[in-house]
Amino acid sequence: MVSIRSAALLLLATCESDAYVVRSGRALGSFVARGRRTPLRMVLAGPEKTFSSEKATGDAMKAVASVPKLAQRWRKSTKQLATLGPASSTPEMIENLFLAGADVFRLNFSHGDKEQKLELLNNIRKIESKYSHPIAALGDLQGPKLRVGQFSDKSGVYLEKDQKFRLDLDSAAGNNKRVQLPHPEIIAASEVGHNLLVDDGKMKLTVIEKGDGFLVCNVDVEGKISDRKGVNTPDSVLQISPLTPKDRADLEYMLEIGVDWVALSFVQRPEDIEEMIKLIAEKLPPGGHVPAIMAKIEKPSCFLGDSLEKIVELCDGIMVARGDLGVECPPEDVPLLQKTIIDTCRKVGKPVVVATQMLESMIDNPTPTRAEASDVATAIYDGADAIMLSAESAAGKYPEESVAMQQRIINRVESDRHYRDYINATPLSLEKTATDAVIASARQIANTIDAKAIVSFTLRGSTALRCSKGRPGVPILAITPFKETARHLSLSWGVYPELPHVGNYGFVDEDGSENIYDSTQSSSSSDDFDLVLRDACRAALSKGLVTTPEDLLVVTAGIPFGTSGAANVIRIVPAAGPQCWDGVCRVD
Repeated sequence: MVSIRSAALLLLATCESDAYVVRSGRALGSFVARGRRTPLRMVLAGPEKTFSSEKATGDAMKAVASVPKLAQRWRKSTKQLATLGPASSTPEMIENLFLAGADVFRLNFSHGDKEQKLELLNNIRKIESKYSHPIAALGDLQGPKLRVGQFSDKSGVYLEKDQKFRLDLDSAAGNNKRVQLPHPEIIAASEVGHNLLVDDGKMKLTVIEKGDGFLVCNVDVEGKISDRKGVNTPDSVLQISPLTPKDRADLEYMLEIGVDWVALSFVQRPEDIEEMIKLIAEKLPPGGHVPAIMAKIEKPSCFLGDSLEKIVELCDGIMVARGDLGVECPPEDVPLLQKTIIDTCRKVGKPVVVATQMLESMIDNPTPTRAEASDVATAIYDGADAIMLSAESAAGKYPEESVAMQQRIINRVESDRHYRDYINATPLSLEKTATDAVIASARQIANTIDAKAIVSFTLRGSTALRCSKGRPGVPILAITPFKETARHLSLSWGVYPELPHVGNYGFVDEDGSENIYDSTQSSSSSDDFDLVLRDACRAALSKGLVTTPEDLLVVTAGIPFGTSGAANVIRIVPAAGPQCWDGVCRVD
């Protein structure tokens, strides 16, 4: 007679029988010890995960799960946003972008109609279902567009250096002496000595006189000006809402169709975020979920006093919108401001995205310039949570190649030995709470035992975000019962969200059939925490984060379950399941 402990045998032992199945984390069957160990491989048997010896045979074996089809898809920490547009509007292309590395898709409400955005969102949800992986959709509001009026000469006029030029409220067609500026807010906020930038900064004007309803400017940088050219006000804080009537209608539609993130343009001060929060609360339809708010930092006024810190505190994420920021600020200041924004977000654990002109040349070319590759790498070294593509994926000739190139750069940078030095250079501030103590301990334990992942069970994402804030050296597997939370977390550094009991997590059988994101896997346990640990092992296997039964996971959770933001338990679990340790599986 052998004991139950030895008869259950190890997941790493050689066995004479066929493959044995780990059902809900418990080993079934009887085995005979052979006195030696050989590596075992994992195979998929329907909805169950199977560990088998190399000689295992039978109908139970379907597809080898040691290296899942999309395993490399989860190996990066820095996330990717891809803007959808004419070049990437088909379901096939959206799927290709996802497989190439895109974690979040941006819907730009500056272009296209609402019905088109709904179609894109539906296609995103179908891909999410097909691959059993949460994908976020970000709706980007256009914001105010400040422009001059029209000229009598439709080809425009040329303004000479040091000539005087008047901006006023008169709707009469303009000439080379004056033009309408249909924005009294700009006139009211401008003072003598303030700069005005026209046509994305191609022309520079300085206010030398201010009167009732007009400004007289000196032309500092000459150039041609024509109908409806944009105006930037780097020295002024305008007393206008960041939400135009179009934006308000678009926001209401976003809430109706259920986007996961909303990006607010033209943020000048913390009060703009407060206005957005209030409007969402007023317009949220019954049964709708509250989207996460992303503030686009593109105005110099965001850096006045403690405005940036307050904006970061109020919103859920930040975008470094380097397009307008690069127009309104000197070019040499933009890299410094980018680092300032990233550091500010990292200190409080808010996700930050670096955007605009990252691989601009790939709009027309299949490869980027070396300077662009360095730009992308710099954002990754700085510790950004995500990097974004705009026209490259929305309207370029090479959308899939652009996303793939970003992922190649991410993988190369994150494998560099200097990367961890740069990431760890930002000091980690901890709150004196049990949650932060557990999270910090999980990071240290994972490093000590060479764990394959940290598994965080979270309700609304706060625990996973705190874990991401510490930038651990292993992936963070965030398991949440809420799909909205899972989608929000898909933007955060190193976090790969999952729903518990979800099918086969995107594995494919030999016949190529996929699993459905909304299908659930029934499981019962007299021990809720035991169920939690089994979910951790199942999810880690699905993502290819573990490849052998003895791979270790560090699991954090809060007990009693259902307490938001609480993490007070930490466990080390082998990939084989909570019933197995040191190669031994317990059976009842």
